[in-house]
Amino acid sequence: MLGRWQPWHEGHHKLFIEIFRKTGQVNIMVRDVKGVRDNPFNFEEVKKKIELALKDYKDRIKISLVPNITNICYGRGVGYKIEEIILDEETQKISATKIREEMRKKGEL
Repeated sequence: MLGRWQPWHEGHHKLFIEIFRKTGQVNIMVRDVKGVRDNPFNFEEVKKKIELALKDYKDRIKISLVPNITNICYGRGVGYKIEEIILDEETQKISATKIREEMRKKGEL
């Protein structure tokens, strides 16, 4: 599960639940994208929010910092599949950009 998670929100949580349901374990990879307006939280802040939201899964998840990955490539016969998870329309409408805007208005950023 790869993303910026800026901030972790209900849509991310629903995506996690669906992936966990399918696999029983999840590696949450946080892209290293610090220092720009769209990414106000550093890795430790992101990790802490995710750990708090997923405390019931702490023994079944790993949260790791990865480079700013923009492509995922693989060769043939890799032994796993890459699958897109489609969530319900209401969840798809959740916008981290809008959440950050609201946080700024409230002085939380």
